Amino acid sequence: MVAQSITRDQLFLSQKSLPATASDLNIATNLRDTLISHDNQAAGLAANMIGQNKRIIAFFAGPLPMVMLNPQIVVKSNPYMAVEGCLSLNGQRSTQRYKNITVKYQDTNLREHEQSFSDFTAEVIQHEVDHCQGILI
Repeated sequence: MVAQSITRDQLFLSQKSLPATASDLNIATNLRDTLISHDNQAAGLAANMIGQNKRIIAFFAGPLPMVMLNPQIVVKSNPYMAVEGCLSLNGQRSTQRYKNITVKYQDTNLREHEQSFSDFTAEVIQHEVDHCQGILI
């Protein structure tokens, strides 16, 4: 297991991430390992949080870590205001999230999926997808 340090450079984190490819699978593994090593502090991470400007996120789906390459939220419903923290930022901030989302993504075998998520898991995915788009809460 190789855990990476967490990037706090807001200029870097504000850049849009580049699409992930097969050559980025090692980043996906490092991101998952870093998430596991921070499981008491984070529910999800994006690759730019470990210094890699790629569209890859990792999050806990229940007790299991899940990795998505090139995630794209294609459906969202039931907006609400959430208060979130981030390992890359100090403090907590309010932001709009959606209770239900559907995400298109690739798994680590580069197979495409479309899957629906709700509640806290949906909130975490939205936070990490925002990171991929250079959006900080």
